[in-house]
Amino acid sequence: MVFRSKIKWFALFVLIMSVAFLLLHLSIAKSSVRLVQYSAMAGLQNEFANLLGTRISRNKRLWGRVKLLESLQPYANPRGSYPDPNDGHSRFIYAKVFGGFEKIRQSICDLVAISRLLNATLVIPEIQESTRSKGISYKFKSFSYLYNEEQFITYLKNDVIVIKSLPTHLREARRRNELPTFRPKTSASANYYIKEVLPKLEKAKVVGLLITDGGGLQSVLPRSMDELQRLRCRVAFHALQFRPEIQALGRKMLERLRAWGRPYLVFHPGLVRDILAYHGCAELFQDVHTELIQYQRAQMIKKGIIKEELVVDSRVQKRKGLCPLMPEEVGIILRGMGYPSKTIIYLAGSEIFGGQRILTPLRAMFPNLVDHTSLCSAEELAELVGPEDSLPEDSFQFPPSKSEKQLKEQWQRAGPRPRPLPPPPDRPIYRHEKEGWYGWIAERDKEPDPSPSDQRREAHRLLWDALDFIVSVEADAFFPGFHNDGSGWPDFSSLVMGQRLYEGASSRTYRPDRKTLVEYLNTTYDSMYILRRNWTLLVQEHLNKSLGVEGLIWQSQFSKPTSFLSHPLPECSCRIAPLEVRNHVKGMDGRVMYGGEDMCPKWMEHGQDTQDLKGEKEESDDETGEEYESNLSEQPGFGGSDRNTNAIPSFDQDEEMDPND
Repeated sequence: MVFRSKIKWFALFVLIMSVAFLLLHLSIAKSSVRLVQYSAMAGLQNEFANLLGTRISRNKRLWGRVKLLESLQPYANPRGSYPDPNDGHSRFIYAKVFGGFEKIRQSICDLVAISRLLNATLVIPEIQESTRSKGISYKFKSFSYLYNEEQFITYLKNDVIVIKSLPTHLREARRRNELPTFRPKTSASANYYIKEVLPKLEKAKVVGLLITDGGGLQSVLPRSMDELQRLRCRVAFHALQFRPEIQALGRKMLERLRAWGRPYLVFHPGLVRDILAYHGCAELFQDVHTELIQYQRAQMIKKGIIKEELVVDSRVQKRKGLCPLMPEEVGIILRGMGYPSKTIIYLAGSEIFGGQRILTPLRAMFPNLVDHTSLCSAEELAELVGPEDSLPEDSFQFPPSKSEKQLKEQWQRAGPRPRPLPPPPDRPIYRHEKEGWYGWIAERDKEPDPSPSDQRREAHRLLWDALDFIVSVEADAFFPGFHNDGSGWPDFSSLVMGQRLYEGASSRTYRPDRKTLVEYLNTTYDSMYILRRNWTLLVQEHLNKSLGVEGLIWQSQFSKPTSFLSHPLPECSCRIAPLEVRNHVKGMDGRVMYGGEDMCPKWMEHGQDTQDLKGEKEESDDETGEEYESNLSEQPGFGGSDRNTNAIPSFDQDEEMDPND
C-alpha cells in the first residue's frame, strides 16, 4: 500500500510539473511572438496610448529628417514681370493624353507650359485611359475621373486660360478632321513649337496634340525660360489635385497608418512589364513571366523603340543597374540599414509584375507589409470607382485539341525559351489556365486585344496609383525599387521623389544607385540571409549619402534630363539660409546641379523660425529611439559580444557623410 501511495504522489508531482512547464512555455511564446497589428482593437489601443501622452520613440538614423536640406523651401511663384494671359481666347489647343498615371501627370504639366508658350487657350486634356469607352462610371468624364477640374481651371487662371470644351463651330471642324494635329516627342524643344506649331495655330486657330510618350516638351529648358519650369511646378504640385473622393480616402488611409503609432516606409517596386522588356530583364523571372516580357520586347523592337537584340543577358543588365532591385533584395538592404522586422512598409504600385509570389520573401522579412487593399474595405474602393454598367460576360471556349505531331512541332518552334508545356492528355484543361491575362502565351503567337474588363481594370489602376501617390508623398521614408532607368519615360517613383523634394526637401527620401547596391549584393550570395558587418556598413554609408547633397546631385544628373518634375531644383525652391559659394555644383554642360536657388522672401523666413523651434522639441523627444535601437542588436553582425559601437561610423563628426546631423 505504501508503494502504491508513493506512485500516486509521484504521478501527481509529474502532472503538476508538466502543467507548470506548459504554462512557462506559453508565456515565453506569447512574449516573443510579435503579432501584426491589423485588428481595429490594436489600432484603438495605440490611439488611446497617444491620447494619454504615451509616445513610441523613433530612431533618428532611420526616421530623422535631413538637416542639411532644411533650408530648402518650396517657392514656385513667378519672379519679376509675369503678364496675364490676355489674348489666348482666340487660339485653342486640345490634346489627347495616352499612358498610365505617371505619363498622364507629366503630360498635363507639359501641355500647360506649351499653352503658355504659344499664348493659347487650353482645353481640358482628354485622358484616354479613363474615357467612357473604357467602361468607367457615367459620373465622370475622362479628366474628372482622376483630377478636380474646377481646381485645375481656377488655380491656373493667371497662367493659362483653361476651358472644358471647344466652341461649337470648332468641335464640328474637329469631328470632320479638318484641324491640324501634331504628335510631339518628349524631347521636343520650345523652338519646335514656335517654328512648327505656332504658324499652324495662327492660321487654323486651333491645333490638336497627341501626347503618347509621357510628355511633349523637353525637360531641361534654357535659364531664360525658368518661368515655364516654375509653371510646371505650379501645375504638378498645386493645380493637379485629385478629385475630392480620392483625397478623402487617401486621408483615411493615412489616418489608419498613423493609428498604429509608428512611422512607416513606402516601397515602390517599379516592376512594370514595359520597363522590364525595354531593359531586357526577362531572366529575372520564370516561365510564363519570362515569355510575356520577351513578347513585349519583340513588339518594341518591331516598332523601333528598342535598337538592341531580342535576347540579352539579364544578369549583365542588372550589374549595369538597368534592372530593378527585387523585393527580397530590398528587404535585405532595409534590414542592413537597421529597420526592424516590425517596421510598417506600405507597398505602392498598382502593377507589380510577378504578382504576390514575388513579394513572399519581403513579406517574410517584414510581416507588416500593407497596401491599399489592406487599408481600405471593398466597399470604400467600390464607392471610389462609382456606379458602373455591367460588362458582357467573357465568352470562353476551350481551345481545339492538338495531335501529338502538332504538339511536337509547337515545341520545336518555341526557340531558346520554350513556352510552358500543355497539361497531360489525361488531365482536363481547366478554365483558369486559358482564361487569365497570361493564358494566351501557351497557345498563341500574338497577344489578344484587351477585353472590356481589361480596359476597365486599367482605368481602375489610375485610382489605385492616386491613392498610393498620396500615401507615398506623406511617408516618413520612401525607398524606390526602380527609378532613373534611362528609358526616357516618367516613372512613379521619380514623380514621388520630386514632389517630396519640393514640399519638404529634408524628408527622408532614399535615392539609391542600383549599380552600386547590386555590386554590394553580389558579395553576399554565399550568405544571403546572414548579413556581414562590413556589408551593412557599406550599405548604410551609401544610402545615408543618397539622402543628402550627393543624392541630389546624382538625381539632377541622371533624372532631371528626362523628367523635370523628378528634380525641380533650383527653379522651384528657395533658401532660408544662404549657401556658401564653394558648395555650388555645376555639370559638364554648365547647368547648376546644386546650390543655385534664390533666397526666400522675408515672410517665409519668419514662418520657418517657428517651425525650427517645433522641430528642435520633436528632435529632443526622438533622441533616444530605444525601441528601434534595441532591435538593431538582434541583427547578424550587430549582436552579442562582437558589437562595438566605436566601429559604427559616427556621422555626427562629418556633415558631408551624414545628412541627418
